Amino acid sequence: MTVNQILNAKGKNVYSVRSTTTVYEALKVMGEKNIGAILIIDGSELKGILSERDYARKIVLKDKSSKETLVDEIMESTVFTVKLSDNLEDCMELMSTKRIRHLPVLEDEIVVGIISISDVVKAIIELQKDTINHLNSYISQ
Repeated sequence: MTVNQILNAKGKNVYSVRSTTTVYEALKVMGEKNIGAILIIDGSELKGILSERDYARKIVLKDKSSKETLVDEIMESTVFTVKLSDNLEDCMELMSTKRIRHLPVLEDEIVVGIISISDVVKAIIELQKDTINHLNSYISQ
């Protein structure tokens, strides 16, 4: 299974804010869209990613104000990305080794989607169900 197949099933919605947005405004968007991370995009260039974990560790625990802190001050600027053609196993390995939960999907340096660890796990479960059904039908013959 490929990243493209995952995005076709879940949708290719991409939610983002600019690097000059306050953390508070970014969190409002995340809350409205019910997402755990938001991409930071200036123009069409991916600049970073901001997660709930970043907020907790870099704002709450450091007693900063989310209304006064800009996203670019706390975002993760080293962003690992994948392509539409990448397979599920590669995504899982990257998420596991880098300890990340979200992977933006790029096509020609433009963000075309994002997948989460939850998307990957759901896809693997579906693949395993298909394999089990196939094996069951083979055994039943």
